[in-house]
Formats: sequence, structure tokens, C-alpha cells
Amino acid sequence: MASAAMLNSPCNVGAVKFEVKVKPSPNLLSARTSIRLNRRRVLTVRASNESGSEPLRKMGLTDEECEAAVVAGNAPEAPPVPPKPVAPAGTPNVSSLPINRRPRRNRRSSAVRAAFQETSISPANLVYPLFIHEGEDDTPIGAMPGCYRLGWRHGLVEEVAKARDVGVNSIVLFPKVPDALKTSTGDEAYNENGLVPRAIRLLKDKYPDLVIYTDVALDPYSSDGHDGIVREDGVIMNDETVHQLCKQAVAQARAGADVVSPSDMMDGRVGAIRTALDAEGFEHVSIMSYTAKYASSFYGPFREALDSNPRFGDKKTYQMNPANYREALVELQADESEGADILLVKPGLPYLDIIRLLRDKSPLPIAAYQVSGEYSMIKAGGVLKMIDEERVMMESLMCLRRAGADIILTYFALQAGRCLCGEKR
Repeated sequence: MASAAMLNSPCNVGAVKFEVKVKPSPNLLSARTSIRLNRRRVLTVRASNESGSEPLRKMGLTDEECEAAVVAGNAPEAPPVPPKPVAPAGTPNVSSLPINRRPRRNRRSSAVRAAFQETSISPANLVYPLFIHEGEDDTPIGAMPGCYRLGWRHGLVEEVAKARDVGVNSIVLFPKVPDALKTSTGDEAYNENGLVPRAIRLLKDKYPDLVIYTDVALDPYSSDGHDGIVREDGVIMNDETVHQLCKQAVAQARAGADVVSPSDMMDGRVGAIRTALDAEGFEHVSIMSYTAKYASSFYGPFREALDSNPRFGDKKTYQMNPANYREALVELQADESEGADILLVKPGLPYLDIIRLLRDKSPLPIAAYQVSGEYSMIKAGGVLKMIDEERVMMESLMCLRRAGADIILTYFALQAGRCLCGEKR
């Protein structure tokens, strides 16, 4: 081996040429490589070249050679520091405020904002309320644009398929019952071959992993349109109604329901339903209690969808007064002690404080129901171009999550799921 051999290795990057000369030591065991980097012009390393058509070529140096060049003071230069942006003409020249904490630093770019976002939402947080009827066709609901009474054999199955395609795998069923089947005691509610049990069996046969919530209440089945049995003097009978609700819940569980949801607001119904389910071997079926269901004016479009308006009076003797806050704690404590698995607040956005109250006071999952009136107002505002419907929709759902809701029952579930998946349909 020629100990004095010189190895010349020319390297080119763009129009800049480097010449690296390496002289091996005669003692290979203690060889030290001497590197001389002749810089004919300052090398500026950029992420892309001027033409933008060719990728940046490497210099062909080893890690040791690159490190030696830097140690020798020949580090390549990166692009220059960008100039400070110029303020518009007329901007006052002031000293910086003497503040250490500037929260805007954590909002300065979309990437930073995403990194520090406290609340997130996904299709898994959404439960899709679906209206069903005995007919073959899907009938549009005038007060709820985009919503239909779905034929239970065809339209329902197709709508569930669409929801599952975007990750929404939880639904809740609401039936439009023929008037001829409605009675003062709502016996059709626990007919095991009724509309809801049939629909549950059909869906479970098609989609075994679909999570099906049901509504437990008498109003769709009552000739009086109330959630309970009505005495001749107009009083809603509590304990007799609970007896009927227990039979309804068991019929739904037997059909394959995953979660039964008493929305009636009768006293003691959660404990009674839990006992009835367990006695029939349905210990695995959950109860989502409508813990704080208010006598709200936001339900109007829903009652049109089910044709379930009360024949007389209102529901203020069993649903909560919208003016009350502390009363929600009474309902919470009762439902927890009686075995509820999920606590629900209805309506949603006007009652964010109640959602937060339940979230702070209970370890149980909290649900929020973004009701028909909320949905229809956003839809109407979008049609009139007063608001950006999609942005307001997503903001409203995010606010419900931020308040403490683990799941949200919303008629926007399919539309929001598509938005979250990046689809535009």
C-alpha cells in the first residue's frame, strides 16, 4: 500500500464544488484521517433547489467528514433568518407589554392549536336517533329537514349501513305507532312482535355488533299522548306506569336491545326496570336513564315526527322545570342508587350547565340529547344562509363534549360522521 497516496473526492451540490482530500496514515491501527475542506463558495443548504424539478443531491461525505468540517468552522449555511414582518403604516410604536404569560403563544398555528386541543370528538361519541314506521316508503319529516320516518324493513337497514360506513355504530329507535294500536294503557309498548322488537331483531340479524338503544316510555303507544297512564282527573299515574315500563323494557331486551332508555321521568322506574331485567336474565342489558329531562319547548319537531303530542295538558307534572338546577342532583342520586349505567340530559345546548353538573358529581358516563328543536334551528339557519351549517353543527357537538358529555344523541350523527371522516356528500 502506498502510504503517501492521496485520495481526491470531488463532490458537487448544485453549482458549488467541494474537494475533500484524505491522506491515510501508515499505521492503520492508529490511523487518523486529516480532512481539508476547500470552500470555493459559501454553501447554502435549502430544502429545495431553485428549479424545483430535481431533488437535492447529497455531498457524498461520511458522518465523520461532515462532523470534522463543522468542527473546523466550515459548517454549511442554512437559509437566512426570515426578516421581521413589517407592520402596516400608521401602527403605533410601543414598548412590549411587561407580561410573562401570553396565552396566544399556544394558538399561533393550526398545528400548535391541534396539539393543545383539550376536547375531541369522533363518530364513536355519536348515537343516531332514527324514526321508524310500518310503511314501505321513507316519509320526510317537514319540521326536520333531512330526517325521515324510515320503513323498518328497508329504509332503516339502509340508513344504518350509511352510518356504519362513517363509524357511527350506535342508534336509538323511536316508533310511529298506528293510531289503531294506541290505548290508554299503552299495551302495544310490550308487544314482542311490535314495531320496535321486530326492527331490533332485523338489525341484529344484519349487524350483530350494532349498539341498539331503545326508548322506554308510553307516549308513542298512548291514546292520550302522555308518557304514563292518565287517570280520569288528568293525573299521570306513577307506579302503574312503571309496571308497564318494566314489561316494555323486558320485551325490548328479549328482542336484542343493548341499552334500554327510560325517558318517562316516572319516580322509581330505573330500580324497577333493573329488577325486572335481572329477573328475566338480562343482567347484561344497560339502562340509560333520562336523568334530567326538562319540560322543554325544543321538542316540537320530534312530536310531529311521531305524532305523539299530548291530547290535553302538558308534561310538567313529570318532566323537570327548566328553571331548576339543583333538582337535577336529586334525580342523579336516585338514578345512581337504583342502578342506572348512563345518565342523560335533555335538551343539550340550552342545558350545558346541567351536563357539567352531572359530569362533576357522578363517575357514570354522561349522555346529552341534542333534540329536534336544536337540529331544526341549525338546519333553518343554514338554509337561510345566516350561518355556516356544517361549522355550527360541529361546534355545537364539540360544546356538548366540552361540557362533559361522553356520548351525544343527535340527528346530525350521519352528517357529522361524514364530516369527521373527511367526506363531502
